[in-house]
Amino acid sequence: MYVSVATEPGGSAPNEDWVGGTPSLALVLDGLSTAGLGTGCRHGVPWYVAQLGSQLVAALATGDRPLADGLAEALERVGRLHPECDLQNPGTPSATVAILRERPGHFDHLVLADSPIVLEGADGITVLTDLRVDEVCQDLRAETEQFATGTPEHRASVARLVAAQRKIRNTPEGYWVAAASPDAASHALTGTVAAADVRSAAVMSDGVSRLVTEYQMATWEGLLAQLRTSGPAALIRSIREVEATDPHGQRWPRYKAGDDAAVAFCSFAQGPQDAALPDGSA
Repeated sequence: MYVSVATEPGGSAPNEDWVGGTPSLALVLDGLSTAGLGTGCRHGVPWYVAQLGSQLVAALATGDRPLADGLAEALERVGRLHPECDLQNPGTPSATVAILRERPGHFDHLVLADSPIVLEGADGITVLTDLRVDEVCQDLRAETEQFATGTPEHRASVARLVAAQRKIRNTPEGYWVAAASPDAASHALTGTVAAADVRSAAVMSDGVSRLVTEYQMATWEGLLAQLRTSGPAALIRSIREVEATDPHGQRWPRYKAGDDAAVAFCSFAQGPQDAALPDGSA
């Protein structure tokens, strides 16, 4: 499997997304925004996603290990790296997780929260994602859309939303993300598809998928075609160009003018996508 990757922060703040690839793995983590609220951790979200990403690669080095088991071990390992922090804080650093793994004859996949995996096959497009977060706090989510992005009113509204989400994060009444407890891994959505049914694939954060799902400025087929011909970095640049036409979120209400973006493109035969090697490949 050929994996090319790119990630870029959405603004001047440090990147809270993480992407990695090996000849058999593609992984994306999207760190959850703190909205300026406390976390109980002195390290921060960028540190957390970097540690979790590297621990995931190590935990999944054995190719036949269940992905959820590898995620649980990685979460436990990261917790041991900062025991001095308040890991019971509801705002402890956390992230979405999306993993695609190739093994003989099959692809295994795992999604935890809303970073999708998009598979292209002979029968069309399959989108694997976990949208449980969209089912909670819908009134507060709608409230954030009433204000121009970046205004004091908008920032206050986003903070109220995040505070409410934290109360039900990683609970049966809410939704699940990777955080401090390894138990979250058991709530990930997992599955396996036959390798013969997959022509290409992309693993991405919602800072990339929104080009299709929210901005509706591309189709999944078009997004994969751009990844194949131009590479991940060029795709992210095109997203930034779209966002620049609506800096205040009036056409596309959103939490930030530009969100952090990360994408891994997976192909299975040498071709034009190899011109994208400067983005990073495995």
